[in-house]
Amino acid sequence: MQAAREIEFGQFRLDLTNECLWRGTRAISLRPKAFAVLKILIENPGQLVSKEKVLDSVWPGTFVGDGVLKDNIRQLREALNDDAGSPAYIETAHRRGYRFIGKIAEPVPATQSSEIPISGGSKRIPVYRSSAKEMRVLGREAELAKLRGWFDRAYAGDRQVVFVTGEAGIGKTTLVQAFIAELEELSNIRVARGQCLERYGAGEAYLPLLDGFSRLCRLPGGDPVLTVLRHQAPAWLAQMPSLVPQSERANLQAQAMGATRERILREMAEAIETLSSETALVLLLEDLHWSDYSTVDLVSYLARRRDPARLMIIGTYRPVDVIVADHPLKGGKRELQAHGLCRELALECLSEEVVA
Repeated sequence: MQAAREIEFGQFRLDLTNECLWRGTRAISLRPKAFAVLKILIENPGQLVSKEKVLDSVWPGTFVGDGVLKDNIRQLREALNDDAGSPAYIETAHRRGYRFIGKIAEPVPATQSSEIPISGGSKRIPVYRSSAKEMRVLGREAELAKLRGWFDRAYAGDRQVVFVTGEAGIGKTTLVQAFIAELEELSNIRVARGQCLERYGAGEAYLPLLDGFSRLCRLPGGDPVLTVLRHQAPAWLAQMPSLVPQSERANLQAQAMGATRERILREMAEAIETLSSETALVLLLEDLHWSDYSTVDLVSYLARRRDPARLMIIGTYRPVDVIVADHPLKGGKRELQAHGLCRELALECLSEEVVA
């Protein structure tokens, strides 16, 4: 018997034989009509599908108003964690119809491993999905689902800046580490981890970024990252001398001499965008309430750049510490939120049932 055919996009699989939508190993409940709407949109990727065509195909010979179609589109967006204002999958053409804009892999038999093509090359990487090694975080399933959805958008080229906030000990690090552990099950996704440290005085500029990229270069497969820094961000590489041979350091110092703030920001932004054009890049910055002010500047600069990038920045911090210290992160995040350039995932206390 022929294996079921599937269509894969982002973290999702559409099982055409069994008429089911999957996210990794979890089935997502969809009404039959909503499934049919999604199927017709996916079968016409990138093309405008008029309301009339959808209604005729899904409700043949039946009079159905626009409200019914809109309700099914709303259910699909909820299932896909898709934002109507900034969609990653279903785009609305006002008064005309809808368009599926997600990146679709070739349909493959259900028994084969799922893959997504990487643009600009022949390499392929697995679809991001839950695995047997996935860490379980009690009481944070909804928060993990949001992080996965935002990663989907980042993978599609819509850069994401996410602030995970909450008081000390509430589980910010546990949540983020569980999410990162899922990502690290995949190949060709780079994760740079930077840690801010409590400081007494001005502190070193860009410390968590330098920390994260220094670690990334030392990991297996870090040579391409080092090459990009060498060619596009010499002022940054000059601040990581242990990564380059002694004979190269003097030349790097000369290139970095007199580097302005604007040049520093531009170099790292261009290096990050080059890296994230090849594969997804997740930049984790922990304890931003202790960050130097330059790091906040760079996060804001990266968030404001509008070139497509498979980039997800995750910053954790304690809101009370930011407010008490009058840290510039407070105003910087507020400004980004006002322009829709960042997201906040505020962790609440766990319920008594979960604690038990």
